[in-house]
Amino acid sequence: MKVINLHKDENEWIALAQDNNRHAQHQIYSKFAPKMLGVCRQYVKDLHQAEDVMITAFMKVFTNLKHFEQKGSFEGWIRRIMVNECISFLRVQKKVRFMDDEDYFEETHNSIESQLTLDEIQFLIDQLPEGYKMVFNLYCIEGYKHQEIAELLNISEGTSKSQLSHARKMLQQQLNQQKQYTNGTE
Repeated sequence: MKVINLHKDENEWIALAQDNNRHAQHQIYSKFAPKMLGVCRQYVKDLHQAEDVMITAFMKVFTNLKHFEQKGSFEGWIRRIMVNECISFLRVQKKVRFMDDEDYFEETHNSIESQLTLDEIQFLIDQLPEGYKMVFNLYCIEGYKHQEIAELLNISEGTSKSQLSHARKMLQQQLNQQKQYTNGTE
């Protein structure tokens, strides 16, 4: 009796996909697309545009698969391509503006006890101006440092810090308004 391995490990799928094996590419896409759509959606407000960006980014993943060096996680490598593609998309759309504001202050943020759903949180983040939103996502969600954000977006480190400070302040105001509305004090 011959045993057929139904589940190839990730490295095998990567090797096959590097040779343009469509089935392997489909397996990689199927495994990572839902999570990567979520990444794209954090930056691109419209779901259909986020899907388009994700598909374009996956084309870049498969085109550049030979450059994946097995250093770090494959998912992290794909995620970085997704983020870069989102930034490129927003630049082309000319929806991102950064205010050069070297003056910022670091606030201490109290944890707001909230029962917000992920959709509600994403809605609040979507209300931020594009520059604030991009820096907030890169710093708070992706874990980039201000120096990395500055290089990636061609802005100063101070501007990155300022954008994050303004984004946090704006989110805090939105949460306070929602809390007042929920408590009936507005």
